[in-house]
Amino acid sequence: MKKVILGVVIIATLSITSFASAINPFGEGVIMMEKATKKISFGVRGNCGMCKKTIEKAALSVEGVKTANWDREKKKIDVSFDDSKTNEMAIQNAVAASGYDTDKVAGIEDAYNKLPGCCQYDHEMEMNQSGEAK
Repeated sequence: MKKVILGVVIIATLSITSFASAINPFGEGVIMMEKATKKISFGVRGNCGMCKKTIEKAALSVEGVKTANWDREKKKIDVSFDDSKTNEMAIQNAVAASGYDTDKVAGIEDAYNKLPGCCQYDHEMEMNQSGEAK
């Protein structure tokens, strides 16, 4: 029985491969569309591990965002996303909606006021994309 199943799998694989080759034996004219992944970094104010979870969750909630990693010491987030589905401002707006200031968007005050005390950062805190927080 195992030999029969194996034989069927091999025949099916060869058939599919042959069919694909018959349609386009040289691969000419085939355009493979890759998703355009863009990587950005921008400043985000915050204080602690709870901030990290909230900030990253907010960024990841945006359709097309693949990764988000907020650095507590540098006060910056690194994000990779499909730029055919979203853009930097949509991501910054999502983070701001969770209560956190970004480089370009002030955090929503109502959301900020609902953050735990340890997450209520100094609004004058500097954000630095390349170095340590000042």
